[in-house]
Amino acid sequence: MLIQTRHDGFLHPVPSEITSRHIYQDRRDLIKLMASGTAGAVLASWASRSGLAQSDSPRAGKLAPLQSVRSSLPGAVTMEKLTAYKDASSYNNYYEFGTDKSDPAQNAHSLRSSPWTVEVEGLIKKPARYALEDLLKLSVQEERVYRLRCVEGWSMVIPWVGYSLSELIRKVEPLGSAKYVEFVTLADPKAMPFVGSRVLDWPYVEGLRMDEAMHPLTLLGFGMYGEVLPNQNGAPVRLVVPWKYGFKSSKSIVKIRFTEKQPGTAWNKAAANEYGFFSNVNPGVDHPRWSQATERRIGEDGLLTRKRKTLMFNGYEAQVGQLYAGMDLKKNF
Repeated sequence: MLIQTRHDGFLHPVPSEITSRHIYQDRRDLIKLMASGTAGAVLASWASRSGLAQSDSPRAGKLAPLQSVRSSLPGAVTMEKLTAYKDASSYNNYYEFGTDKSDPAQNAHSLRSSPWTVEVEGLIKKPARYALEDLLKLSVQEERVYRLRCVEGWSMVIPWVGYSLSELIRKVEPLGSAKYVEFVTLADPKAMPFVGSRVLDWPYVEGLRMDEAMHPLTLLGFGMYGEVLPNQNGAPVRLVVPWKYGFKSSKSIVKIRFTEKQPGTAWNKAAANEYGFFSNVNPGVDHPRWSQATERRIGEDGLLTRKRKTLMFNGYEAQVGQLYAGMDLKKNF
């Protein structure tokens, strides 16, 4: 029997009903584990992820576990069926490893995700260079079940693990002149075979307006399905912005920069008429070469399966619609 509870109008299932693969623990257990060095253990597991992938662990992808608590944030839980882990980890956009959806899973084994540092710079009072273990300790990890909608017309439902990006932003104390946040992805031609190709301008750069970056739904992600991120999904740290098309959620972040001017982003620079800076999921604004009114949910591939209707802001309009009040969303696409 599925037991549901209601919080601010949202239905919250019992955690074990969301997925049987994830071992859930309460907040006190999590804090106790982190205090005893769990973050360090996770980092050690990141370094040996190849061996873990061959283990007999019952976890989803057999990578290192990443402890989390269930998020109580409105919008961070959906009753929709989760996308199978094997699909979420094998059907990816990560152009540094190839342009075909299967290329990242085949090629990303060359990415070294430990040790890892993220530089935070620009218009802030406290610029810093964070080691991964320091980012992990910055806040309690939460599991958030978000939809992911890609501009090509496909979607997934994934249980991400991380915490609101705003936790890090408050830590570095942005100046009043900081209006945007820029995210830079690793660009290592030795590990990433497509870096240097003419597909995009490298390194891959994305950006958010400050209020978007500060929104509690914007996730700094370290895992999915209760485990550390697979390389092809943006290990070891990525962004997840659930109301925007997937390419806005930067992977394998090495630099976060606070700026006054809107940053030039990879896809916007490549084709400004096709990929706007905001790139909010909007069924009323088509891509120049295809409609955005419907989407295909990965895992629902039967011949008679009908496409789903695309939801405004990917279904998060109640949470984020106010960010764009008064804006022409066809002009600011």
